[in-house]
Amino acid sequence: MILRKIDRYLKATSMAPTRFGREAVRDPRLVHDLRRGREPGARMIARIEAYIAQSDAR
Repeated sequence: MILRKIDRYLKATSMAPTRFGREAVRDPRLVHDLRRGREPGARMIARIEAYIAQSDAR
C-alpha cells in the first residue's frame, strides 16, 4: 500500500507530511487525505514512487 511506503519514508527522513506531498505531487494535503481514505490513481502512485526512489538514490 502506498501510504505505508510514504509513512516509512517520512519516518526515515523526518520529513513533514505536508512537505512530502508538496514536493512529490504538488499537493500539501496528500498524506492527510490518504490517511482519511483518499484513493490515489495509478499516475499519482507512480509519481509518489518515483519521488521516493529518486530521494533514496541520493
